[in-house]
Order: sequence, then structure tokens, then C-alpha cells
Amino acid sequence: MEEKAEKILQGALSQFLSYGYAGTTMDKIAKSSGVSKQTLYSHFGDKEGLFYALVSDMASRKFKLVWEKPLEGKPQLVLKNLAETIIKEVSDPLYLDFIHLIVTEVKNYPEVAQLCFKNLAKPAINQLTNYLQNSPDLTLDDPEAIAHIFVNSILHYVLTQEKLQAKKVIPLEQERLINNLITLIVTPKGN
Repeated sequence: MEEKAEKILQGALSQFLSYGYAGTTMDKIAKSSGVSKQTLYSHFGDKEGLFYALVSDMASRKFKLVWEKPLEGKPQLVLKNLAETIIKEVSDPLYLDFIHLIVTEVKNYPEVAQLCFKNLAKPAINQLTNYLQNSPDLTLDDPEAIAHIFVNSILHYVLTQEKLQAKKVIPLEQERLINNLITLIVTPKGN
């Protein structure tokens, strides 16, 4: 991505996180980014286009960080490493604030959440489904459903424990969650 566009996205992120979508103006973004409003409009069209670009950028960055390595090897190890990586990346306070922004804006901008799912969740689910289908060590009836359960359980865990402060009321150690998710997936039928 071009350096100026990157600078604009960083400035926009700080403004959207501080003021929400409705409270953020192109003037604020221009000032925060150190560029003119004309530059904003020439790069992103309007505030909505800029917001969508930001959602797409954040989602694709996290996707690359979590899913850049191919899923290869024994399921216990692959799933453990994957779960730990997802938790680490999603637990980033800036990313959690960004997800909070998406959740608060979904009522007025449902396509923003859809964009996030398209750029982050869907490729992740597809990649994990492919691994689960093709692993010679697994015999799963519905690998796609298992991929959804695995990824969504981890995301729910991070959001509730960290953002919603469940760790103070119903704490659950990361290792317990991961180990039990893996057991549910890799335990052969009949055991």
C-alpha cells in the first residue's frame, strides 16, 4: 500500500476509534493524517469509502498474520498453534477496539460487518475447513461446521474474556479452552 494511503488509514483509525463513525469527519481525519481533504477524497472517495478501506485493511492484516503459514502436520499441534496465534492477534487492544467499532456500527452499516467477515472470517474458515477435510488423521462428518465452531469459539473467548471483562466473573484459562477444543475435534468416534 502506498505510504500516503497508509498514513491516512492510520489517522482514520484513530478518529473512528475515538469518535465512532458518525462523530468522525473528513476534516478530523485530514488533520489527524496530516493531509488535505482533497487528498482524502482522491484516495478514498468519501468517508464511507475510507471506512470500508480501513475495515478491509485491518481484516486482511490480521488474516495474513494468523493464516500466513500453511496448515500442515498433526491436528493436535496444528490446532494448538492456530488457536494460540488467533488469541494473540485478536487480543491486541487496538484490534479489540476496532471490532467494538464494527459491532457498534453494524446496525447502520451492515455491509461493514459483512466486509469484515468476507475478508477475515470466510478465508479463515475456508482454509481450516480444507485442512480438516484433507487431514489423514481426522474423520469428521462436517469439517466446515467444525471450522466454524473452532474459530468462533476462540473469537468469542477473546471478546468475552478481554473486551467484556468476563475474566473477572467467569475466568477461563486459555490453555483449558484450547485443549478442550482440540479434544472435541481429534478424539476418534466411539471414544
